[in-house]
Amino acid sequence: MRTASGVWRWRHNPLRRGTDLAEAWVALAALVMIVLAGPLVGWFCGAFVDRALGDVARVQHLHRHPTTATVIRALPTRSAVPNPDGIADAIPRGRAAAHWTGVDGSRHTGALSTVKRHDSPGNRLRIWTDDHGEIVTRPMTPSTARAHAVLAGFGAAAATAGVIVAGRRLVVWRLVRRRYVQIDRDWAEAGPDWGRTGTGS
Repeated sequence: MRTASGVWRWRHNPLRRGTDLAEAWVALAALVMIVLAGPLVGWFCGAFVDRALGDVARVQHLHRHPTTATVIRALPTRSAVPNPDGIADAIPRGRAAAHWTGVDGSRHTGALSTVKRHDSPGNRLRIWTDDHGEIVTRPMTPSTARAHAVLAGFGAAAATAGVIVAGRRLVVWRLVRRRYVQIDRDWAEAGPDWGRTGTGS
């Protein structure tokens, strides 16, 4: 509202300069673009990411399968690296050799990262494998994909607003420079006669 009133106030002000009116219009245009373009870009970006990640999640659920691995023996672990606060991990981690059967019937043996208390021989661990029985991460859930899409939408809207604000600042900076150039030019013309009698000052 202040921007719109500023444009209206400068329309017939006898003291206004061309750059003043241009600056007010630039501010109004930037405000309108932020209100309209920011949410629109955010919505389109969020919808695109939602579709893309939704497709990824569906493919992962088709080709990633839960299975059970049986621990054979515990494996030595490297010494834990403390976090920057110097506090040890609340859940001790370990490694274990285990065997499992893939969805295609193939048998596999390998090292798994486990919670320390689950690395005893005979313990059964839930893991995810691909179509060939190789270990993969858990497939993405639809809620996770949607959360990423929402964050991407907000990020795109914020980035759009930032670009618009930066563009407005650049235009205003150019207008201020032009204003100073005009002041210097006018002063160069009027300065030598400033205060003299009969010069119209």
